[in-house]
Amino acid sequence: MNSEHRMSASTWGLLLLLGLIWGGSFFFARIAVHHVPPFTLVLLRLSLAAMALHIYLAGRLGIYRSLRQHWRQFLLLGLINNAIPHALIFCGQTQMGAGLAAILNATTPMWTVLIGNQLTTDECLTPAKLIGCLTGFLGAAILLGPSTTSSSSVPVWALSLPIIAAISYGFAAIYAKRFKGIAPPVVAAGQLSGSSLIMLPVALVIDQPWTLATPPVPAIAAILGLALLSTAFAYILYFRIIELAGAVNASLVTLLVPPSALLLGFLFLGERMGPAEIAGMLLIAAGLLILDGRLFVWMRRSVRTHET
Repeated sequence: MNSEHRMSASTWGLLLLLGLIWGGSFFFARIAVHHVPPFTLVLLRLSLAAMALHIYLAGRLGIYRSLRQHWRQFLLLGLINNAIPHALIFCGQTQMGAGLAAILNATTPMWTVLIGNQLTTDECLTPAKLIGCLTGFLGAAILLGPSTTSSSSVPVWALSLPIIAAISYGFAAIYAKRFKGIAPPVVAAGQLSGSSLIMLPVALVIDQPWTLATPPVPAIAAILGLALLSTAFAYILYFRIIELAGAVNASLVTLLVPPSALLLGFLFLGERMGPAEIAGMLLIAAGLLILDGRLFVWMRRSVRTHET
């Protein structure tokens, strides 16, 4: 790890805050999806966040030039990084709690490794990465297992949606490499603008939002939290962490999102996790630690310290 990318106490604080905010996206969605159809909810999340980021940028960093030059790429990135995965997760959350959806979606880095190994030349599948993927997928299998019995309250199709969303995120992570050289906030605003345009006709045709009743105040607050806090502000915070500590350190937030979603679901939604959910979460977390690589570094340092 480069010295300039070491994590200070303040950076750890930002990382913990980001984990709580992104865990909150599953919490907010669980509240809002009971009152707003999934496609309309996705549209509201993306469009409000896009407007907030455009206001934040205020024309800086060459955003309008980038939108003109790369609008096709922003549309595709918005499709696979926003529109598809958000719609799948929200549909799944009509049947499951915030914590379980967050745990299943935490398989994203594992899918990213496998997809990168097939589509790129610089993302080789090492033995450590393979072990990490298999460990994480075992955790996902444990979570999916109870759904195959008639006693499960969550259908298989709903449990599958966050995993398919994670696969879409994996393709997006590989595709996003081509945006190198464009300021990260501009990429965020561009993809959110593109995905908003994609979701507009989908929501209008399928949900017909003008026929819906006005959501109650808690649902409106959840929608605003989802868009402004867990999307627009979260992107700004994420890019700040990358600037301070590097992308590898910023990726540790993946470990913090499921516990945050579980905690919020437990405190405010009355959600409970059984032994299978806990075991699955621990295995996925172990897989992410193995993929990150620092687990082996810490183990080697510990052995060397013990030997000396």
